[in-house]
Amino acid sequence: MAPTASIIIPTRDRADYLDVALRSVVPQADAARAEVLVLDDGPSEATQEVAERHGAAYVARTPPHGLNAARNAGIDAAAADLVVFVDDDVEVHPGWLDALLAAHAAAPDDTGAFTGPIVPRFEDHFFRTCGREGPPITFLDLGPADTDAPYAWGANMALRRTAVDRVGRFDEGLNFGAGDEQEWQDRLHAAGLRIRYVAAAGLDHRRAGDDARLRALARSAYRRGRSTRRWDVWRGAAPTAASEACVLLGCCWHTVRRACWMNGPAMAAHALGRLREALDPQPPPAQAGVDDFLAGRSGHVAGRRATVLRAADAALDLAAAATRARLDRQDGPRRAVHVVAVDRPGSALGAALDELRRSRHDVRIHTGPLRVGVGKYARIAELLAEHPPGDADWLLVLDDDVVLPPGFLDRFVLCAERADLRLAQPAHRLHSHAAWPVTRRAWDPRSTVRETRFVEIGPITAFRADTLGVLLPFPALRMGWGLDVHWGAVAQEHGWRVGVVDATPILHLAPVAVDYDREGAATEAREFLAGRAYVTRDEAGWSRALEVTGSR
Repeated sequence: MAPTASIIIPTRDRADYLDVALRSVVPQADAARAEVLVLDDGPSEATQEVAERHGAAYVARTPPHGLNAARNAGIDAAAADLVVFVDDDVEVHPGWLDALLAAHAAAPDDTGAFTGPIVPRFEDHFFRTCGREGPPITFLDLGPADTDAPYAWGANMALRRTAVDRVGRFDEGLNFGAGDEQEWQDRLHAAGLRIRYVAAAGLDHRRAGDDARLRALARSAYRRGRSTRRWDVWRGAAPTAASEACVLLGCCWHTVRRACWMNGPAMAAHALGRLREALDPQPPPAQAGVDDFLAGRSGHVAGRRATVLRAADAALDLAAAATRARLDRQDGPRRAVHVVAVDRPGSALGAALDELRRSRHDVRIHTGPLRVGVGKYARIAELLAEHPPGDADWLLVLDDDVVLPPGFLDRFVLCAERADLRLAQPAHRLHSHAAWPVTRRAWDPRSTVRETRFVEIGPITAFRADTLGVLLPFPALRMGWGLDVHWGAVAQEHGWRVGVVDATPILHLAPVAVDYDREGAATEAREFLAGRAYVTRDEAGWSRALEVTGSR
């Protein structure tokens, strides 16, 4: 016989919280003939021990894929028509499950989801609010009577399987740290379905131990502020930075005026997180296997920010003049440099090629037009097949929308070889369009080369001759996304040093993916990287300075 409900508890590394949750959930589930599944998104022995001790089914997921992916896995594993989600830090009230089951049995077909009261509970440490504002953790109170609700938060959320069949699964690509369940419920409302608030289906949302201290609550509120701002930006509902600043000032004034010395600082921390995100947007945390091979940002630089960064570039150029002069007085061996590039009408490629030809090196240039139906990197692969590097010392793959500084190639090859780089790229200028922050020039004007774990597929990538036997021919990818993070893993495997040359900052004229399908390129990368090693976004962000200015 199928269970009356499937209770899903996503968790990760919080065995103590999970123990309390299961202690309250499992007896009600047993009495109602429901099943309980613990979704461990990043398996740990402690979590497994707690689940098995309480008689819950344990489902391990490795590597972690994020909350919505865990929810989808729970739906797949569930055997009941009513799928109930609770967080691992709750304690359900007596009668909670019976109330949900009764509402499910009585509700009309246009009800797709259910929720109930979420009562904040702070343990071990006193936490005072003035009563005028909500607490700094998820809560819900729509009164003592059942009613329709705008949203059901994930701490206490039950779904009918028929609603999932109609609306679809949770979006696993959402990784803002906020809005994950809200996006699904927006689709639910758009399909004409309702969410029912069941007043008797309540639970406590807990904070215990050090998590209940004001410092921890404020830190959590700050992170949540950044997350909610990212979510608002994604759905086109983000207020201006000035509005965020006004809210922060209001929270500070509320703290003083109402003597709200606990909840006030937590509210201010949330507002500060939103303001910080508005002024300095950060990518959301990466989900392994979902988006952790992407930079997480567009890298587009425009408007007032571009003006400020252009001035900063000019100041850095002036401060780095002495370093450039020392490098330009040093002569390394003359090298054969094989250059391939796709040339589109109206591009800036001609000026870049002229700069390369002014080098002291033996530069061999091979270009070709972008053909209809052939992606840019696929065309690069064709050009390399037509014009193999042969005895070249370096291969340079060049975009057609890049501006090179005077003396670029002589200085670039000198620095790359002095630093013993096998894969290299020139740093972007600060006001260049660069999706990966690690590829922008260092703010220290003395920096010439930084060792990294990653170089990007554009706008300029350099390969030393001893890497070509491993990396060529390039795989059959239209746009090349995913190749660069895979190269990083290959470099680690072979012991190759990888780096970014700050001494030759270039300007990328066009934002990333403005003339092709961004999501198509990402999908292609996901398929390519499945089963292949690659460096993640966090790993790709690492760098350390190298000293290469001395003469030999």
